[in-house]
Amino acid sequence: MEKTIYIADDDLDILDVLHEFLQNAGFEVRTFSTGDALFGAFAKEPCDLVVLDIMMPGTDGLGICKKLREISDVPIIILTAKESETDHMRGFILGGDEYLIKPFSPTLLVLRIKALLRRTDAADTAAKSLSFGDLVYSEKEHTVFCRGTELGLSMTEFSLIGCLIENPGKAVSRSELLDRVWGIDSEDIETRVTDETVRRIRQKLRSAGSSVKIAAVWGYGYRLEAGGIGENKRK
Repeated sequence: MEKTIYIADDDLDILDVLHEFLQNAGFEVRTFSTGDALFGAFAKEPCDLVVLDIMMPGTDGLGICKKLREISDVPIIILTAKESETDHMRGFILGGDEYLIKPFSPTLLVLRIKALLRRTDAADTAAKSLSFGDLVYSEKEHTVFCRGTELGLSMTEFSLIGCLIENPGKAVSRSELLDRVWGIDSEDIETRVTDETVRRIRQKLRSAGSSVKIAAVWGYGYRLEAGGIGENKRK
């Protein structure tokens, strides 16, 4: 079954080029000249992956990324014309999974999309399931359950809690999380990116009434705690 990609960019020439390349790569593609139009379409009919330019009229790409993360864990690629670490950091903080700096090769975007979708689809063939406290981490379902209820994590949130649940009761450094979850290495942004992602996971754990806590290890990273005692079981 074809994967559906939504793209929002106010440059119509870029939209035409990306539409052609992605369609030729076997994807079903819908393009939008504003992020608001994309969000409206997504709310009615979700897609498999979203590509968002940052600079657009109306709500910018980062604003749309934030709105999408409030309702979905769809993979998101951020496009930016600015070689600014701040833009990259904000994109990751708001839930983006990948970013590309303009100008870029459409072929590179296709490769990034395929890689991101493979990461998502890998859960369908994996059998690993881990438990910690009242949480069950399922790669097959690509989600984390709290007493049978899905937490509704984004891809990056799922990856981060997976790193922690694979190391029950042990601290995982911010640098390791940054490398494994985002594939980037920057001392300047790691604290803000990981801390904001952890904040969102904590909020979802509280909403689900989970007894599991993500404890900060000062100056190092994070570890999972479940009433002081945690178990990790493989199925």
